[in-house]
Amino acid sequence: MIESVRPAPSRVEPTSDRPVVPVYGIGTLGAVLPGAAAALGVPTGLPALPFPEVRSVCVVIVDGLGADLLDAAGPGGPDSADRCEAPFLTGLTSVPRPAGCPDTLRVGCPTTTATSMGSFGTGQPPGRHGMVGYQIRDPIRGVLLNQLRWDPYTDPVDWQPLPTIFGLCVAAGIDVCRIGAEEFAGSGLTVAAHRGGTFVGAKELSARVDAAIAAAHRQTRSLIYLYWGGVDSAGHEHGCRSAEWRTEVRGTDAQLARLAAGLPPDTLLVITADHGMVDVPHAGRLDMASRPELRRDIAVFGGEPRMVQLYCRYGQVDEVATRMRDAVGDSAWVRTRAEAIDEGWFGPTEPRVADRIGDVLIAARGSFAIVDSGLQHKKSLALIGHHGSLTEAEQLVPLLVAGT
Repeated sequence: MIESVRPAPSRVEPTSDRPVVPVYGIGTLGAVLPGAAAALGVPTGLPALPFPEVRSVCVVIVDGLGADLLDAAGPGGPDSADRCEAPFLTGLTSVPRPAGCPDTLRVGCPTTTATSMGSFGTGQPPGRHGMVGYQIRDPIRGVLLNQLRWDPYTDPVDWQPLPTIFGLCVAAGIDVCRIGAEEFAGSGLTVAAHRGGTFVGAKELSARVDAAIAAAHRQTRSLIYLYWGGVDSAGHEHGCRSAEWRTEVRGTDAQLARLAAGLPPDTLLVITADHGMVDVPHAGRLDMASRPELRRDIAVFGGEPRMVQLYCRYGQVDEVATRMRDAVGDSAWVRTRAEAIDEGWFGPTEPRVADRIGDVLIAARGSFAIVDSGLQHKKSLALIGHHGSLTEAEQLVPLLVAGT
């Protein structure tokens, strides 16, 4: 059992030597599903948000909608263009919430979908569930595992053996319905982090909303989970301040307003996100391919542009860390694995998980990122919006509650 802590403050002021590190407990994303389970009469023994007792809970993850981005899309925000892009969602920020519930949550480390889905699905910190990055090295096979795409050689349950909250709810007689893209129905990520219950596949958000409303009206004790990735995709491709991103936010907001209106009165609606996002101009990136001296003593280049994880050749960790600190200066926080674990980046960390974490971690600040054009695909190199680091913009997500 993880000891519960008070909710994290809504905003923090990071300094040049202090990244925004989660205090894992009820102020983080991992406390959402345990809170939903408790509201349905299923205690998990994990830190849980204090939601009221209800018959049904519907939890929505809007991928990539950080707290700062939602603020900016609201009335008077710098991205609102004299109109409110998200009237329903921003309106929920002023709705009274259950006592003890913060208005924002910290998602964990790294601030990336695979890691956040692990924390969300298990209620445990990354150092325990083990999904500690976008691309991380399998210490047994010595190769990178992309935890969004997975591979046929890694058993998801062996990789992430902890029970999921969905599974605990099913065992307690709760009707669990998970709604997302059809291709993720049996994916490695889904099995690892979200196994348990029935999966409903649908492409469009409108169809997913229809499925959630139908599930809530079955008059059973139910936990409904709806995932939407459109906001994240628009931000990655066009930037999280772009016209395309604003259009996607408007459409998402309208559909979630329809969801709230269609749920029965004994259903609690909880909306949050898995991480925020920042735009990174290509001119602000460090390309390892143009600095071959920085590649020295690196065996595997993992992580992602805002949270690079370097796996070093034997005995070269300190040398690589020093070299990267000199190269990035104040543009990033550089830590060895031992330093990051000691600072609590991943929460309590088990030995089986520690070996998956990069020997050297580079967490970007400001509008900085690290790429390697010699290794990465052109499509990934073209991305504008990024996340993964421990800045406030990437770490803090909204916690919106509506219903009973």
